[in-house]
Amino acid sequence: METKTQQGYLVLADISGYSAYLAGVELDHAHGVLTDLLELIVERFRPMLTLSKLEGDAVFAYAPLDKVARGETLLEVVESTYVAFRDRVEAIRRRTTCECRACRAIPTLDLKFLLHCGEFIVQTVSGIRELVGTDVNLVHRLLKNHVSEATGWRAYMLLSEKTLLQIGLPLQDMHTQSETYDLGTLQTYTIGLHPRYKALTEARRVFVEPNQAMASHSHDYPVPPPVLWEWLNDPKKRATYAMQTVVFVPVERPAGRTGAGARNHCVHGKEVAMQEVILDWRPFEYVTVRQEFMGFTETVTYHLTAIPGGTRLQVTSTGTSPGPRFLNRPLFMLMQKMYPMSKMMSSLAHRIEESRAQEQPAEASGPEALSSTPA
Repeated sequence: METKTQQGYLVLADISGYSAYLAGVELDHAHGVLTDLLELIVERFRPMLTLSKLEGDAVFAYAPLDKVARGETLLEVVESTYVAFRDRVEAIRRRTTCECRACRAIPTLDLKFLLHCGEFIVQTVSGIRELVGTDVNLVHRLLKNHVSEATGWRAYMLLSEKTLLQIGLPLQDMHTQSETYDLGTLQTYTIGLHPRYKALTEARRVFVEPNQAMASHSHDYPVPPPVLWEWLNDPKKRATYAMQTVVFVPVERPAGRTGAGARNHCVHGKEVAMQEVILDWRPFEYVTVRQEFMGFTETVTYHLTAIPGGTRLQVTSTGTSPGPRFLNRPLFMLMQKMYPMSKMMSSLAHRIEESRAQEQPAEASGPEALSSTPA
């Protein structure tokens, strides 16, 4: 039996309205819909979270703290899962030709997430692995909250106070309230997911297409997109594979989050070597930034595509120089030679391999069909 106490994030994804949905529809059709939606949640969680088990219409997962160095990645996993869920519900509704009650009622389903940070033990009894501990019980207690009564929200992301402190972001536009259980009183912070869905799906697209780029580079990495995304966006990790000794400093975060309009400074010694503004932010898919240094302005898109065994990263860029327009391309290519993107991408690959070699093989948890080992 495993008795080592771990610290980490505990996450429950619960399909809202499923009990009422199930009570009024045909069981065989309802089961197919539920299976499809649960498989989608599992697929989205798998790269960053270890799946513990299915709990009826909910998925329970966790991640040790050292597996999610950038806490904001956890919020992005949740939000991208919700976007995929909403899109899937709409796709099922559009493509079905069935007139049964189960298919007609699909749009009544929604999704909520409960996030708690605390201690747990992975316990093995008769070959069955399960998470145990007071904090495991507590995150399940959070399913019985009063957010919907207070806000009218059916889709939301609820964070316990411990989770918010661990993530360390000054999040805005949250509903706060206390919940009291037999295990104590918790302060909770909740974000409505319908407005986030609208913001994420309607935001302006900025993407440097390969046929528009002055330079294009591609490299394959043996990790899934969310893991590579964290390497690309965590300031501490970025500094480990930069082409020179630099420190990446987040200087502006609209609404407390990384996204379009956020700014970073690349500091070399005591000087600001480069200023970076995020133009388009699509977690786990792509990010486009504008970088300014030495009078040059460069627009760069980092595009992630899942491939068998990992992720393909394509970096496309274009730019302008401080000189006459006819010098843009030759000066841009000169800068590319001075600071080759291919060297940075190779350095990133080396750091990822080092990190993977240092990690101990993660112990599988839950049914084999749900087991996952974050890279």
